[in-house]
Amino acid sequence: MKIIDGENAVLGRLASYAAKEALKGEEIAVINAEKIIITGNKSWIKSEFTRKRKMVGSSQKGPRHSVLDYLLVKRVIRGMLPNHRTGKGREAFKKIKCYKGFPEEFKDKKIIKIIGKEKNKFVKVENISK
Repeated sequence: MKIIDGENAVLGRLASYAAKEALKGEEIAVINAEKIIITGNKSWIKSEFTRKRKMVGSSQKGPRHSVLDYLLVKRVIRGMLPNHRTGKGREAFKKIKCYKGFPEEFKDKKIIKIIGKEKNKFVKVENISK
């Protein structure tokens, strides 16, 4: 099992890494999902996510975008998988778990940190999910 710490990691880079590892057959756990950052203009990112949340499709059937931050991260990782409904993509998606905070069960395990360049314009996932 690979445990990825999301603190100050860029969402797209973390999601693509997690998707690739899950397609290889690894089980993935993303911790501190609320501290992951999304780069870009803060006001545009917030307006885009609220627009997607209000848009629930025809006759309220979907697609629905979650308000919970760890489910938002899981949905982004799902977007990096081939077909999450069948075949390889479905099996890989079942191996991905996202957690808010730091669960006690991963206390003594090796944790992977995804480090990128410092960004000026970013917003944390926890600020979007409010």
